[in-house]
Amino acid sequence: MSLNEEVVHGFPGARKIIDGDIVSVDCGVNRNGYYGDAAFTKIVGEVPPRIETLVKTTENCLYEGIKSAVPKGRLYDISKAVQSMAEEKGFGVVRSFTGHGVGFAVHEKPMVPNYVTRGINYILKIGLVIAIEPMLVEGTYEIEVASNGWVTMTKDRKMAAHFEHTIAIMEDGPKILSVL
Repeated sequence: MSLNEEVVHGFPGARKIIDGDIVSVDCGVNRNGYYGDAAFTKIVGEVPPRIETLVKTTENCLYEGIKSAVPKGRLYDISKAVQSMAEEKGFGVVRSFTGHGVGFAVHEKPMVPNYVTRGINYILKIGLVIAIEPMLVEGTYEIEVASNGWVTMTKDRKMAAHFEHTIAIMEDGPKILSVL
Protein backbone atom coordinates (compact mmCIF):
# COMPACT_ATOMS: atom_id res chain seq x y z
CA MET A 1 0.00 0.00 0.00
CA SER A 2 1.48 3.31 -1.08
CA LEU A 3 0.24 6.78 -0.14
CA ASN A 4 0.43 10.02 -2.10
CA GLU A 5 4.06 10.50 -3.23
CA GLU A 6 4.93 6.83 -2.70
CA VAL A 7 5.14 5.18 -6.11
CA VAL A 8 5.39 1.53 -5.04
CA HIS A 9 6.42 -0.77 -2.18
CA GLY A 10 4.77 1.20 0.62
CA PHE A 11 3.76 -0.60 3.79
CA PRO A 12 0.54 -0.39 5.74
CA GLY A 13 1.28 1.07 9.15
CA ALA A 14 0.26 3.50 11.83
CA ARG A 15 -0.37 6.39 9.44
CA LYS A 16 -3.98 7.41 9.18
CA ILE A 17 -5.41 7.84 5.73
CA ILE A 18 -7.10 11.23 5.55
CA ASP A 19 -9.26 13.28 3.22
CA GLY A 20 -7.18 14.29 0.19
CA ASP A 21 -4.92 11.24 0.17
CA ILE A 22 -4.55 8.86 -2.73
CA VAL A 23 -3.86 5.23 -1.91
CA SER A 24 -2.32 2.68 -4.27
CA VAL A 25 -2.68 -1.01 -3.54
CA ASP A 26 -0.47 -3.53 -5.35
CA CYS A 27 -1.12 -7.21 -4.80
CA GLY A 28 -0.18 -10.56 -6.24
CA VAL A 29 -1.42 -14.08 -6.04
CA ASN A 30 0.01 -17.55 -6.54
CA ARG A 31 -2.55 -20.14 -7.54
CA ASN A 32 -1.48 -23.66 -8.43
CA GLY A 33 2.05 -22.47 -9.18
CA TYR A 34 1.03 -19.57 -11.44
CA TYR A 35 1.30 -15.92 -10.48
CA GLY A 36 -0.92 -12.92 -11.11
CA ASP A 37 -0.35 -9.25 -10.30
CA ALA A 38 -2.70 -6.26 -10.06
CA ALA A 39 -2.77 -2.73 -8.67
CA PHE A 40 -5.17 0.17 -8.33
CA THR A 41 -5.22 3.69 -6.90
CA LYS A 42 -8.16 5.17 -4.99
CA ILE A 43 -8.92 8.74 -4.06
CA VAL A 44 -9.89 9.38 -0.44
CA GLY A 45 -12.40 12.19 -0.07
CA GLU A 46 -11.72 15.28 -2.15
CA VAL A 47 -8.52 16.05 -4.02
CA PRO A 48 -7.56 18.91 -6.33
CA PRO A 49 -8.76 18.41 -9.93
CA ARG A 50 -5.16 17.83 -11.12
CA ILE A 51 -4.78 14.83 -8.78
CA GLU A 52 -8.13 13.44 -9.89
CA THR A 53 -6.87 13.75 -13.48
CA LEU A 54 -3.60 12.01 -12.51
CA VAL A 55 -5.46 8.99 -11.11
CA LYS A 56 -7.93 8.78 -14.00
CA THR A 57 -5.18 9.22 -16.61
CA THR A 58 -3.10 6.45 -15.02
CA GLU A 59 -6.06 4.09 -15.21
CA ASN A 60 -6.77 5.15 -18.81
CA CYS A 61 -3.11 4.55 -19.69
CA LEU A 62 -3.46 0.99 -18.41
CA TYR A 63 -6.37 0.33 -20.76
CA GLU A 64 -4.66 2.03 -23.70
CA GLY A 65 -1.66 -0.23 -23.10
CA ILE A 66 -3.92 -3.28 -22.93
CA LYS A 67 -5.61 -2.34 -26.23
CA SER A 68 -2.16 -2.29 -27.83
CA ALA A 69 -1.26 -5.79 -26.60
CA VAL A 70 -2.30 -7.74 -29.69
CA PRO A 71 -0.83 -10.81 -31.39
CA LYS A 72 2.01 -9.89 -33.76
CA GLY A 73 2.11 -6.38 -32.29
CA ARG A 74 5.28 -5.11 -30.68
CA LEU A 75 6.13 -4.68 -27.03
CA TYR A 76 6.84 -0.98 -27.48
CA ASP A 77 3.34 -0.48 -28.95
CA ILE A 78 2.21 -0.88 -25.34
CA SER A 79 4.95 1.47 -24.13
CA LYS A 80 4.07 4.11 -26.70
CA ALA A 81 0.35 3.96 -25.88
CA VAL A 82 1.02 4.53 -22.17
CA GLN A 83 3.68 7.22 -22.62
CA SER A 84 1.73 9.16 -25.27
CA MET A 85 -1.41 9.44 -23.18
CA ALA A 86 0.49 10.29 -19.98
CA GLU A 87 2.60 13.01 -21.55
CA GLU A 88 -0.36 14.42 -23.49
CA LYS A 89 -1.98 15.08 -20.10
CA GLY A 90 1.26 16.54 -18.70
CA PHE A 91 2.29 13.70 -16.37
CA GLY A 92 5.64 12.02 -15.93
CA VAL A 93 6.13 8.29 -16.52
CA VAL A 94 8.24 6.47 -13.92
CA ARG A 95 11.19 4.81 -15.64
CA SER A 96 12.76 2.90 -12.75
CA PHE A 97 9.94 0.32 -12.64
CA THR A 98 8.16 -1.43 -15.48
CA GLY A 99 5.54 -4.00 -16.21
CA HIS A 100 6.82 -7.53 -16.74
CA GLY A 101 6.16 -11.05 -17.81
CA VAL A 102 4.15 -13.17 -15.37
CA GLY A 103 3.96 -16.94 -15.02
CA PHE A 104 5.86 -19.31 -12.76
CA ALA A 105 7.31 -16.23 -11.03
CA VAL A 106 5.69 -12.88 -10.36
CA HIS A 107 8.41 -11.07 -12.36
CA GLU A 108 9.61 -12.69 -15.57
CA LYS A 109 10.87 -11.50 -18.92
CA PRO A 110 10.03 -9.49 -20.89
CA MET A 111 10.17 -6.14 -19.14
CA VAL A 112 7.21 -4.01 -20.26
CA PRO A 113 8.29 -0.37 -20.01
CA ASN A 114 5.71 2.40 -19.79
CA TYR A 115 7.82 4.54 -22.09
CA VAL A 116 9.57 3.89 -25.39
CA THR A 117 13.18 2.93 -24.85
CA ARG A 118 15.98 1.06 -26.55
CA GLY A 119 16.12 -2.68 -26.27
CA ILE A 120 14.48 -5.71 -27.74
CA ASN A 121 11.10 -4.78 -29.18
CA TYR A 122 9.59 -8.24 -28.83
CA ILE A 123 6.81 -9.46 -31.10
CA LEU A 124 3.79 -10.24 -28.92
CA LYS A 125 2.94 -13.90 -29.33
CA ILE A 126 -0.27 -15.73 -28.49
CA GLY A 127 -0.02 -17.18 -24.99
CA LEU A 128 2.33 -14.52 -23.61
CA VAL A 129 1.23 -13.39 -20.14
CA ILE A 130 2.37 -9.95 -19.00
CA ALA A 131 1.57 -7.35 -16.39
CA ILE A 132 1.03 -3.87 -17.76
CA GLU A 133 1.46 -1.34 -14.95
CA PRO A 134 1.65 2.36 -15.62
CA MET A 135 3.04 4.47 -12.78
CA LEU A 136 2.47 8.16 -13.43
CA VAL A 137 3.62 11.13 -11.42
CA GLU A 138 2.46 14.68 -11.06
CA GLY A 139 5.98 16.06 -11.43
CA THR A 140 9.36 14.58 -12.33
CA TYR A 141 9.65 10.87 -13.05
CA GLU A 142 12.72 10.67 -10.83
CA ILE A 143 12.31 8.54 -7.72
CA GLU A 144 14.24 7.69 -4.58
CA VAL A 145 14.16 4.78 -2.19
CA ALA A 146 13.57 5.33 1.53
CA SER A 147 16.19 4.33 4.11
CA ASN A 148 14.34 1.03 4.67
CA GLY A 149 15.49 0.04 1.16
CA TRP A 150 11.97 -0.65 0.03
CA VAL A 151 9.46 2.25 -0.09
CA THR A 152 9.89 4.21 -3.31
CA MET A 153 8.71 7.80 -3.61
CA THR A 154 8.84 10.66 -6.06
CA LYS A 155 12.00 12.71 -5.69
CA ASP A 156 10.01 15.96 -5.71
CA ARG A 157 7.39 14.52 -3.30
CA LYS A 158 4.55 15.15 -5.73
CA MET A 159 1.71 12.63 -6.09
CA ALA A 160 2.00 9.27 -7.87
CA ALA A 161 -0.65 6.84 -9.13
CA HIS A 162 -0.35 3.18 -10.16
CA PHE A 163 -2.64 0.72 -11.95
CA GLU A 164 -1.87 -2.82 -13.13
CA HIS A 165 -3.53 -5.79 -14.79
CA THR A 166 -2.17 -9.20 -15.70
CA ILE A 167 -3.18 -10.02 -19.26
CA ALA A 168 -2.79 -12.87 -21.71
CA ILE A 169 -2.22 -12.31 -25.41
CA MET A 170 -4.95 -14.38 -27.06
CA GLU A 171 -5.72 -15.01 -30.70
CA ASP A 172 -8.61 -12.55 -30.56
CA GLY A 173 -6.67 -9.93 -28.55
CA PRO A 174 -5.72 -9.25 -24.94
CA LYS A 175 -7.60 -10.95 -22.11
CA ILE A 176 -7.51 -9.42 -18.62
CA LEU A 177 -6.75 -12.13 -16.08
CA SER A 178 -6.88 -9.93 -12.96
CA VAL A 179 -9.98 -8.20 -11.71
CA LEU A 180 -9.80 -4.89 -9.85
